[in-house]
Amino acid sequence: MIAMCTHRFENGGAVPLEESARAALLRKNEEYAAQGLRVIAFCGSAGDTAVFLGLAAMSDPLRPQAAEAVRECRRAGISTVMITGDHKLTACAIAKEAGILTGRKRVVTGSELDEMTDAELAEQIGEIAVYARVTPAHKLRIVRACKQKGMVCAMTGDGVNDAPAVKEASIGVSMGISGTDVTKQAADMILLDDNFATLVSAVREGRTIYANIRKFVRYLIACNIGEVLTMLGAILMGLPMALVPAQLLLVNLVTDGLPAAALSVEPAEKGVMGKPPRREEDSFFSGGLMTKIVARGVAIALCTLACFTLLLPSGLAAARTGAMLTLVFSQLIHVFECRSEDKTLLQMGLRGGKFVVLAALSSAACVALCMAVPQLAAVFSLTKMSAKQLAISLSFAAAAAVFSAIGSAFRKQV
Repeated sequence: MIAMCTHRFENGGAVPLEESARAALLRKNEEYAAQGLRVIAFCGSAGDTAVFLGLAAMSDPLRPQAAEAVRECRRAGISTVMITGDHKLTACAIAKEAGILTGRKRVVTGSELDEMTDAELAEQIGEIAVYARVTPAHKLRIVRACKQKGMVCAMTGDGVNDAPAVKEASIGVSMGISGTDVTKQAADMILLDDNFATLVSAVREGRTIYANIRKFVRYLIACNIGEVLTMLGAILMGLPMALVPAQLLLVNLVTDGLPAAALSVEPAEKGVMGKPPRREEDSFFSGGLMTKIVARGVAIALCTLACFTLLLPSGLAAARTGAMLTLVFSQLIHVFECRSEDKTLLQMGLRGGKFVVLAALSSAACVALCMAVPQLAAVFSLTKMSAKQLAISLSFAAAAAVFSAIGSAFRKQV
């Protein structure tokens, strides 16, 4: 606009706009922009003459939590990029304040994007932190370049011009307050408070939910493998059934349901946002999860069968009761192991979330009640155990955890 003006307003009238004055105005514009201010030029007309009236600089400060949200994204392995129509200097100042423009990251303008091919943009996409003076078409190119490089790209927007890029992104995010209906329709997620920090909270919550699902599945499958192998192993060894159907039902009802449900509502682990994002091609059982499941299931079965065999001379009822106790308590110990994929039970201890502790105590109390009440003991074919027999059963339950910890340490060494 300054280039279009031939005159400027001064002392109530229009006077010619000299080149020196024009250059001074442009410098003042850049000075304001470098301070992170948005600058608007005003002009009027006097016949066919464009008259420059003045500059207005406006401040649109960052939200207090924006910089911390960007830092948390970086810790989580998420790169935050600014795409804006603002002046390059304004974008740089805001990006530096937010912590987006750091190190050797670059700033690219829309005109520079026009000079790049799609292949060149995709090659350099990881080096660019700020895009300034961009158009809706540029935003779409940027999103496509990210996806071309195999990145999972989330795009936030509020205006109609953001809708194509929001739609194209792996995860489209619209603003709930300032967002237009078109952008909301194109988005996969809507931020009701228009706050970027809320998006970071959503990432944390999503990681927690996914981790809890893995814990839930790990626990249930390992326990069921242990139960199946216990029954199958007894048959292959030519022994009587290690557990009667009623005992298996009790195990599934008491030790499978409550602890697994408790794992599903575990709070986020410390450092959940410090882990890198998982890759799209990673399976649910990646990271050696299936190995851990099978190894723990085998350990449970071996210890249960060992207890059953050792107590068999004391009578079939005592052997089955001891085997059931080993199975139950090895699973209750395992629920504490499942609280973390990175730490062993020895590192964590038996202290856990309140729901896991409550579920484990409730399950143990139910089993104790079934053994103490004669009518329930008769239903589940349980018999009274001597102190020595109880010690044997609980020792084998603990041994399953020890074998699992040794196996985990060995796998880490390998």
